[in-house]
Amino acid sequence: MTIEIVALVLVLVGAILCLTAAIGLLRFPDVPSRLHAATKPQVLGMLVISVGVALALQTWAVVAFLVPVVLIQLASAPISAHMVARQAYRNGSVSSDHVVLDELADDIDAQRDSG
Repeated sequence: MTIEIVALVLVLVGAILCLTAAIGLLRFPDVPSRLHAATKPQVLGMLVISVGVALALQTWAVVAFLVPVVLIQLASAPISAHMVARQAYRNGSVSSDHVVLDELADDIDAQRDSG
């Protein structure tokens, strides 16, 4: 009985984290904030939901299915956020007021000079 309650709480907490990620995507004003909302709570929420499902079902087949799902999510979310942020920077969607250290501008200038 207690494992089911723990699993229920984990799934609920994960769902709330995923909901806050969705709200952050809609409400945050700029691209870096939205990317932060899209990656951090969403990945953590999916991880917590996966642990809750594994506890609720308690079979190795479920764990064997969820481990690759979690690993792919942990690998793909930061990479896709990096690609979106880089393109937003190149489009001018990122305000230079929020950038503390701009190493990408130096790389872009170096590529223009060499090409």
